[in-house]
Amino acid sequence: MGSTSRAWEQSDVDVISFGEHLTSSEYFEALYRHGMELVEQTAAYLDGPGRQEAKQLNSTVALIYSTESMRLTARLLDLASWLLIQRSLRDGDITEEEARRKRARLKLRANGRPSHIAHFSELPPRLQELIKESFALSDRIMRIDRSLHQVQESSNEQPARNPVAAQIAELQAAFNAAIR
Repeated sequence: MGSTSRAWEQSDVDVISFGEHLTSSEYFEALYRHGMELVEQTAAYLDGPGRQEAKQLNSTVALIYSTESMRLTARLLDLASWLLIQRSLRDGDITEEEARRKRARLKLRANGRPSHIAHFSELPPRLQELIKESFALSDRIMRIDRSLHQVQESSNEQPARNPVAAQIAELQAAFNAAIR
């Protein structure tokens, strides 16, 4: 029965790193590709067709276009940075501590939504799509980041002893005493 009580002890449990599992998954690869493609599509649009479309807007909407294109660019740079940090960590190019420091400099946040943007429907359709896609990508990455952060916090805490293991050990001691 000694091996049975040991099976319940926290120290005997193999822990699988959520972060390592995630970044080595096909899901992460697809997320990474999508994020980088969105950055490229946005840059191509803003440097090309978007520039021409912006010239045709009235002054109020043109100002909103400028503001939202800057916000979009900043949001995508933070998201791409997060993806690159995770990939670098996975590939062993940086340590976990370096990744934490780099992550702390990012501004991942869920402020604003297309519905909060005045005259959003008057912006060029392609810019609207890119903004919506960037928020969807941001939501996905923020959920993952929160999960990673929660896992890191819980791994930094002292592992709690399994209360059932303590009771099993007491029962084992009582049975061993009764047999003698």
